[in-house]
Amino acid sequence: MTGNTFEEITTNVPYKPLTISLKKHSGRNNTGTITIRHQGGGHAKKYRMVDFYFHDKKTIPAKVETVEYDPYRSAWISLVCYNDGERRYILAHKDIRVGDVVVTAEKTPLVSGNRLEIGNIPVGL
Repeated sequence: MTGNTFEEITTNVPYKPLTISLKKHSGRNNTGTITIRHQGGGHAKKYRMVDFYFHDKKTIPAKVETVEYDPYRSAWISLVCYNDGERRYILAHKDIRVGDVVVTAEKTPLVSGNRLEIGNIPVGL
């Protein structure tokens, strides 16, 4: 059996402007009646809003500030700060480190962490 050692994590406090609370339903329907047994309880979690699309941030370099644990997914996430000062969460790749620069563009250098359109990725990479 394998597990995470959490050595890659650089902070345990999320960036508050990018977190929201999701309401738990505890197995209840719209009238409050329990319809599914053995639900509820558990640790309170904050949802981190991860940017998957990057529509308005193409060609703007971003510097990785933190690598964080996300309770709602099995992947690590990274807080990045773009050159215009805006911060967003992105999914972290395997070798990401604090201080790395990540670019999203149609054509960008083939460096670990850069994102480009799938049609521009060379075959076999």
